[in-house]
Amino acid sequence: MSLYREHGIVLRTWRLGEADRIVSLLTRGNGKVRAVAKGARKTKSRFAARIQPPRHLSLQLYEGRSDLHTLTQAETVDGFSAIGADLSRLGRASVMLEVTEHVSLDHEPNPALYQLLLGALRSLEGGDRPLVLTGFLLKLLVLEGVQPALEDCVSCGATEDLVAYDVAASGVRCRACRAGVPLQEGTLDILRHIVAGQLRLVLDEPESPATRGAEQVATVAVERLMERRLRSTGVAAEAVGSGTSSGPGADLRRRRQSAREMGPQAPV
Repeated sequence: MSLYREHGIVLRTWRLGEADRIVSLLTRGNGKVRAVAKGARKTKSRFAARIQPPRHLSLQLYEGRSDLHTLTQAETVDGFSAIGADLSRLGRASVMLEVTEHVSLDHEPNPALYQLLLGALRSLEGGDRPLVLTGFLLKLLVLEGVQPALEDCVSCGATEDLVAYDVAASGVRCRACRAGVPLQEGTLDILRHIVAGQLRLVLDEPESPATRGAEQVATVAVERLMERRLRSTGVAAEAVGSGTSSGPGADLRRRRQSAREMGPQAPV
């Protein structure tokens, strides 16, 4: 039982009792940590504003006898205010947080995943680039060792006229063997650049059928890894479709809250 300091990214929070919240954090050195923020639901709580996803925090935590730690101090490192103010970016960030919550392990350090998520959020904070989310999802697949096969047809081995992505086979198919998600023109080149570690070459591509197709392939590939549908993709699609974060105040607040709280339910 001891106090320790960490850096962590808030993945999600949920209510505990009348006044507290449980915070799920991806930490730099301790993997996923769940901690109680006591009094966080009270109006004057020092934690209330700081533990909102996807904030990046400097933390002090108390490790007790259970797996549920206690949050004793939290200072903002990255507030990601631009993400929080833009429904489109918040939707994309919500997908990243949901996926990270699912694949990360309790108290199992994963510095590569931590840096991947932090880098993606910082890039998204800098601008609503459509391929930030796609890049995050595909790089995650590479980290997990299950990146899609993109060089030749998974059925016959053909290297030309590759026109579809087969989710079940985790790879592309040629026209003669086509099955699965149709590939838009330019989508395969984007996917190949990202999987080869060359996201910077395509990161500033404007939104187009090719970028949307790449995001679709990345999404279904990650859903296969998770063995379930992503809940946050609906929030992201609604956000992108809205174009901006403008609109009636009450509706915007509702959708932002939905995006922040979206994710797999965890036991309390």
